[in-house]
Amino acid sequence: EVLQNRVLEAKVFHTEYGTGVAILTGAHRFSLATNIDDLKLRRMPEVPGLQKPPSCWAVLSQDRVTIVLLAVGQDLYLLDNTSCSIVVRDQGTRGTAEKLCEFHCSTRTPPRQMVWCLRPRSRQRALVMAWDRQLMVVGNSTESIQFVLDEDSHLVPELDGVRILSRSTHEFLHEIPEASQEIFRIASMAPGALLLEAQKEYEKESQKADEYLREIKDQQLLPDAVSQCIEAAGYEHEPHTQKSLLRAASFGKCFLDRFPAESFVRVCQELRVLNAIRDYQIGIPLTFTQYKRRTIEVLLDRLVLRRLYPLAIRICEYLRLPETRGVSRILAHWACYKVQQKDKSDEEVAQAINQKLGDTPGISYAEIAARAYDCGRTELAIKV
Repeated sequence: EVLQNRVLEAKVFHTEYGTGVAILTGAHRFSLATNIDDLKLRRMPEVPGLQKPPSCWAVLSQDRVTIVLLAVGQDLYLLDNTSCSIVVRDQGTRGTAEKLCEFHCSTRTPPRQMVWCLRPRSRQRALVMAWDRQLMVVGNSTESIQFVLDEDSHLVPELDGVRILSRSTHEFLHEIPEASQEIFRIASMAPGALLLEAQKEYEKESQKADEYLREIKDQQLLPDAVSQCIEAAGYEHEPHTQKSLLRAASFGKCFLDRFPAESFVRVCQELRVLNAIRDYQIGIPLTFTQYKRRTIEVLLDRLVLRRLYPLAIRICEYLRLPETRGVSRILAHWACYKVQQKDKSDEEVAQAINQKLGDTPGISYAEIAARAYDCGRTELAIKV
């Protein structure tokens, strides 16, 4: 059916099996595969009376079950492996759905895009709606937040927020972490806020630094103040603010006898890596939460796919990763890419690989030779 009818729309989603894809065909039927590495399309049940594309649809995956949720007019349908059931009928009659909240917008124009915004701290969701030049965020209450957009924008949901992309800007909408709220709230008396002020006054050689420190110590909250500054620094995007918070944490550590330095060192290392990949020349704007959730191996795979081998190797060396997880793995990917370059002779490629890899442990020359053979370069495979 997919070959006979053109694909009207496709959506990528994530499951426990890997990355999946769902497609809507010209026959107004849905098919999906839960793992693109083992592409097996499964056709979903037919939606009765569907003669045109739905106004919107989404793929949901949880506990190894993948479903398609679609809106047709004012009706909401749910497709699973075996059946199509109606969830919400016109006139507000509910089936298996639970209404979280109901919000009335001030405009009669339907939003151009709607996405969920996950809120890791409160473990709740907010709905983000976009019109041509307006953005609205709605939570579980009757209140909303509105933003004016300078350009037409596209929303991309992430695990800890929503990216707002336009022709000239890239912004990130997210819930402010608790540590940052405590420190930067107006007139905050949180221990982290007092420690930050103490460090700033110390740089000015002001006696107020001692007053702030004494207030924190009297409450026996200096360890909490240091931890708060370290945590908040991780979530900040601006290097200037990161440094300010880390300087405050370092300043507070000087007055503690037994504060574990591991958390401070680890956050400094992670921020240095994140700042390197966020640079405009690299263009991977990972957040601290995404970096922690997806692990360093996933980040290295991204750099390898972009052929940023030198940066990937420097990160491995900086974090002192084991050879098999770090440098050796990157060099093996580089060598497999090198044998595919047709503009270099077999002799040049073999010599470059030998000089770069040498006797580096953990690299299988057999895999590199097999890749060269698959590319039709038998002589190169022999030389390798």
